[in-house]
Amino acid sequence: MRTTSETPHATDSGPDKDHDSGGGRLRRIARSPLGWMLAGLAGVGLVSGLTATGPGPVPVLGAAAAVAVYAWVMRRAAGRSVPEIARPGAGREALLGGAIGLGFVLVSALLITAFGGYSFSWAGDGVVSVVATAVMVQAGAAVTEELMFRGLALQALERLWGSRAALVITSLFFGVAHLGAEGASAWSALAIAVEAGVLLGAAFLWRRSIWFVVGLHFVWNTTVELLGIPVSGHTSDGLFTADVHGSDLLTGGAFGLEASVVPVLLGVALAVPMLVLARRSGRFTTRRRANR
Repeated sequence: MRTTSETPHATDSGPDKDHDSGGGRLRRIARSPLGWMLAGLAGVGLVSGLTATGPGPVPVLGAAAAVAVYAWVMRRAAGRSVPEIARPGAGREALLGGAIGLGFVLVSALLITAFGGYSFSWAGDGVVSVVATAVMVQAGAAVTEELMFRGLALQALERLWGSRAALVITSLFFGVAHLGAEGASAWSALAIAVEAGVLLGAAFLWRRSIWFVVGLHFVWNTTVELLGIPVSGHTSDGLFTADVHGSDLLTGGAFGLEASVVPVLLGVALAVPMLVLARRSGRFTTRRRANR
């Protein structure tokens, strides 16, 4: 009897227990903010890498797949719901964000044109194909980038250190991520960090909707491309041809409008009230609240 009673005890302290301990440790890592952030970035980044430059509707299909990956990681790894990608109200949020993005780009382009930086001429044929290509590519880019930077990175870092630190860190990384583009420089990275990283981060903190920032990001990029201006250094066919005159500080040079000082100033002007509204509505998390 003594022998049989000792056998289960020996089994419990053997490899099975070590295996369970290891599995529990992996689950804890996966459920930590950095764990699910890295898992989500890997999954969404892989989908983006495989579909971003695909033909026809491939980038849009990739965006849909990226949303599914994001939802799976958040529910299974992070153990949380995903109200930021909820379908009810998604269209309204996307349209509101798109309206802001359209106004942002058009005002920036008009001011640069008024100061002699841009002149535009109609590019010619292929209106339908040019618009369709721009919409497909930029929709895929907007969805995947916002899922990675605002959905995953900002929310994970916010859980650790609060909204302010998360906004600063993700904005800096957003700028650094664009350093490999044509015509990029330290200034263009800083400009992107401020006008796009801060503005899009502030927009998410205000609305807490991925669709709002996707709409803003998508219309911003699509409008710039259709105007014939490089989008973060990438030149594509547009409805217009943009001729550039004057200093790179005004026009953005080879990198495009986003490296101009004009949208940087406008981006700050838009981001500040968004952050104020986010704080007033209780959507801005302090480090103390994040650690609770």
